[in-house]
Amino acid sequence: MCVAVFTSASVSSCMTMFSLSVSSVTSRCHLFTALHRCVLTSNAGLTYASTCIGSTSLTNTPFKQESKISAVRNLCTNQDCNVSEKTCPSTANSEVRVRFAPSPTGFLHLGGLRTALYNFIFAKKHGGTFILRLEDTDQNRLVPGADEAIEDMLEWAGIPPDESPRRGGPLGPYRQSERLELYTQAALGLVDAGHAYYCFCSTQRLELLKKEALRSGQTPRYDNRCRHLRAEQVQEKLSTGGPCVIRFRLRSGVEPFQDLVFGWNQHEVAQVEGDPVVMKADGFPTYHLANVVDDHLMGISHVLRGSEWLISTSKHLLLYRALGWSPPAFAHLPLLLNRDGSKLSKRQGDIFIQRFQQAGVLPQALLDLTTHCGSGFATNRIGRKMEDLISEFNPSKITTHSALLDLEKIPEFNRIHLEQRIEDEEQSDSLVKDLQERIQKAYADEIQDKDVLRGSYITRILRLRKGHISSLKELVTPGYSYLWVRPSVSYQQVAALTSETQHITSLFLRFIEAQGEELSVEALSKDLKTLAKSTKATKYRDVMKLLRLSLSGLQQGPSVAEMMVSLGRREVIHRFQKLLLLSPIS
Repeated sequence: MCVAVFTSASVSSCMTMFSLSVSSVTSRCHLFTALHRCVLTSNAGLTYASTCIGSTSLTNTPFKQESKISAVRNLCTNQDCNVSEKTCPSTANSEVRVRFAPSPTGFLHLGGLRTALYNFIFAKKHGGTFILRLEDTDQNRLVPGADEAIEDMLEWAGIPPDESPRRGGPLGPYRQSERLELYTQAALGLVDAGHAYYCFCSTQRLELLKKEALRSGQTPRYDNRCRHLRAEQVQEKLSTGGPCVIRFRLRSGVEPFQDLVFGWNQHEVAQVEGDPVVMKADGFPTYHLANVVDDHLMGISHVLRGSEWLISTSKHLLLYRALGWSPPAFAHLPLLLNRDGSKLSKRQGDIFIQRFQQAGVLPQALLDLTTHCGSGFATNRIGRKMEDLISEFNPSKITTHSALLDLEKIPEFNRIHLEQRIEDEEQSDSLVKDLQERIQKAYADEIQDKDVLRGSYITRILRLRKGHISSLKELVTPGYSYLWVRPSVSYQQVAALTSETQHITSLFLRFIEAQGEELSVEALSKDLKTLAKSTKATKYRDVMKLLRLSLSGLQQGPSVAEMMVSLGRREVIHRFQKLLLLSPIS
C-alpha cells in the first residue's frame, strides 16, 4: 500500500517532536496543526489533545476518526485560532536559530564552508544557536564517511555546531533519514487538506514528457495529470499497492517576500513548473518538503543559504502556507566563484576543505579569505580573527554580486595568520606540537641531536622565521633541513670558496665561544661584518658563504646571523669545530 500506518507510539513521538506548549491561543493553533499533520489513527493523540485544550469529550465519543479531528478543529476555532492562515509563528520567541544543512553526497568544500561560516557568525552575533543538519535523503548518492567528515571539518575550521548529529540537541534527530515519520505525517496531512495528491505516473511516462518538451524547445515540466484523478480512482490505484509519489499542488498568487539580501522577490512557480514531488516512492521526502518541515520543527528563525535557492523560496512559502506555519526570514548569499568568474566545481578537487587542511593551510586564513572576497563586513582587511568577523558582521552590507575567490592569495593570508598564531602563546603551543610531529615524520632516522625536538628550540625557530614562511610544512623542506639534521660538508666544497678556511673558522669559533647563551641577530650581524675584515685574502661575501656552508650545507637561505641564533651557541660551536677537522681526504 502507498499509505503509511501510524501507531499510538508514533503519535506520541510526533507530539514530543513538536514540543507543544498550550498556554496561549497560538499554542492551540500549533496543537491542531500538529494533530492534523500527524493524521491520527489512535486515541492516544486525541487524549493528549483533549487534555491540552481542556476537553475530555473527544475520547469518549463514538465518532469516526475524521469526526474527532474535526472536533479538534472546532475547539481550536472556538479559541479564535485560524489554522488556515500563516499567522501561527514557527517559534514562540525571538531566539535566533540558524542551520547549515549540507547533503553528505560529497565532502565539505569552500562554498559550503562559506555558507556555514555566515550562519555561525550570524548566530554568535545575536547570541543564537548554530545547527548542523544532514540532509541525507538522497540515499543513492551518499558518500561513505562524508557525514562524519563534514562535522570534522567544521570543528577544524573553528565553527563547531551547537546542535548536530554528533553533539545531539533538544530538537533532533539531526539526520533527515532518522526523521522520515515526520515527513510522512506532513505529506499525508497535505493530502488530507487537499494541498497535495498521489501521483501514479510511471518513470517511462515522465521521461516521455521530458523528451517531448525538449524536442519542442520547452522547459520540461510535469503536466499535473494525476491532480485531476477522482477520489475513487485514487483509492483504486492505492489498493493495488503499486508505486506512487505525493505531489504538492502549486497555486497561483504567490505572495512576495523580502529577502534580507536580494530585497523583494516573487516567483509565480505554478506558471513555469509542474506540481513538484514532495514524497518519493521510496518513502523519502524531497528537499522542498524536508527542509520546510525541519526548519519549522527545529525553530529555525533565519535561513541563510546560497542564492541558487532563491527561485525555490516562493515554492517553499506555498508549503509553509499549506501547512499553516509561519516561515523564517530568508537571506540568500551570493555565489562564490573562481577568480575568472567560473563556477566552483567539486571536480576541481582543490576546493575541498580536507585538501587545505592537508596542505597546512590554517583554518583562520581560509575563513579570512572566503569573507575577504565577499561582503557583509564593516572592513575588508586581511588578518581578521573570528572575534573580528563576528563584531564586524553586518548582513545589510551583503551585496548581491558574486564573490570572486582568488586561491593564489592563500599563501599571503596563511603567512599573516601564521604570524599571529606564533605571537599568541596558547596557539603557539599547538604549532610547536604540529611541527614536532612533522619533523619526526620527515627526519626520524637522521636526527643526531634530540634537542631539536624540544619545545623551546622549535619556538625559537618559529619566532625567527615569523613573517618569512607561509606554512609549517616549509620548515621541513630541504631548505630548512639544517635546523633538524647536521649537514655533511666536504673539504672540496670549502676549498672552492677560500684558502683561509682554517684561519676564518678559528677566528669565528673563538668569537662565538666568547659569547653568552643568548644570541641576537642584530648584534651578530654587526660583529660578523667587523670580524670578516680580519681576513687577509677572502672577501666578505665569500666569508659569509663559508660560514653558511658550514652551518647549513647550503649556499642560500636565511642570514648567517639568523642561522647562528636559530641553532644556538652550542650547536654553532659544534659545527665550526667539525669544519676545522676537514682534510683533503675527509
